[in-house]
Amino acid sequence: MGRGSVAVRKPNRRVLPTIIGVSAVTTLAVNVAVVVAHQQSSGPPAPRPQADKQARFVAASGSTALGVAPLGRRLSPHVLVAAPSSLPGDTIEKIRRIKGVQGVEVVDAVQAMVAGKRVGVLGVDPSTFRNYTPKPTAQSDALWRNVAGGDVAISFTMGSDGGVQLGSQVPVGGQGGRQSQVRVGAYATMGIGDVDAVISHATAQSLGMPTANALLVSVPKTKPAAFIKGLKKLLPKQAKAVEVNPQIDYPHAQKLPKSNGQVMTAQQVQTVIRAAYSRIGWPYVWGGESESEGGYDCSGLMQYAFARAGVRLPRVAADQARTGWVLPYSKAEPGDMLIWANDPTAPGYISHIALYIGGGKMIAAPRTGTLVQVQNVYTRNLKGAVRVSPQRAARTPG
Repeated sequence: MGRGSVAVRKPNRRVLPTIIGVSAVTTLAVNVAVVVAHQQSSGPPAPRPQADKQARFVAASGSTALGVAPLGRRLSPHVLVAAPSSLPGDTIEKIRRIKGVQGVEVVDAVQAMVAGKRVGVLGVDPSTFRNYTPKPTAQSDALWRNVAGGDVAISFTMGSDGGVQLGSQVPVGGQGGRQSQVRVGAYATMGIGDVDAVISHATAQSLGMPTANALLVSVPKTKPAAFIKGLKKLLPKQAKAVEVNPQIDYPHAQKLPKSNGQVMTAQQVQTVIRAAYSRIGWPYVWGGESESEGGYDCSGLMQYAFARAGVRLPRVAADQARTGWVLPYSKAEPGDMLIWANDPTAPGYISHIALYIGGGKMIAAPRTGTLVQVQNVYTRNLKGAVRVSPQRAARTPG
């Protein structure tokens, strides 16, 4: 299959949908297939000894592992800019010179098939991109040596929940039907909700990905929305910019509205719960959101259930957590979503979500090897309950 000949199906995860379009998807000519190992546990992630916390998410380096630069000053990425093809060099330099910009990282970005799922993939310079990642990920020299040596780093949820084995060889499609074996070198969430896989620039080039078609921009003292508005006059016509993972608002006190579409009606709550109950017994499928995919993951289950009540949710848990008011678990009511930050590679990042049904019970899709089920609520890493606002949900990207 050549450029432009890939059949594009409906994405089953939120994968750079607002900035990387079909023209970028078609640069990878052969889909990815991986060996999946099933995990049987359905409870909360088991605690790990602190001394082993870092190393257990990185595969042993081979003899060809390359060196990378030491960790520099860490910068938070606030805006992601991307286009279907390479961004002009003069545009990149103009963005670097904008007042308030502390850093600009040039990356390659594409939608690709990984583990049978369409995910966002970045091609990066391991020595510099690491400065824009969450602290545990940024600090791991071994992780970035593996990426530099040709490995792929996948998100923690794709590995632990999705069952993709650390150290397994992954056949990756290239141009003209060629396939290359790529090792899963690390579990490492990059803190960018649309990105589940990272490879080096060299590996990206060998797979036919677009080159230098995306930027991460750090603007800590400027509101991202205002910065994005100012970028429009600089960017090429097809380029777009989005805010990277807006912060979740944890209010100290809230008088919740009662009507006018700001919160769900009692009938909508009942519909959501009935819909979730109807999925009990379906397999957990990472990236799954419908019967056609054979099952559901945690956020796919929420998206399905709320859609039955006419409420549009974004695709991934980190975005679904922004669709309402975050309350203490003690204030949770049936129909609220519960959110957890279980990802040790990106502390604070919302990586799991479930539907509260009252009485300390929830309906959840735990991880690969389990079924959608009713569980007792566990409180380790629990960050609260989301009282969904249909109006806010409709405005949340994803």
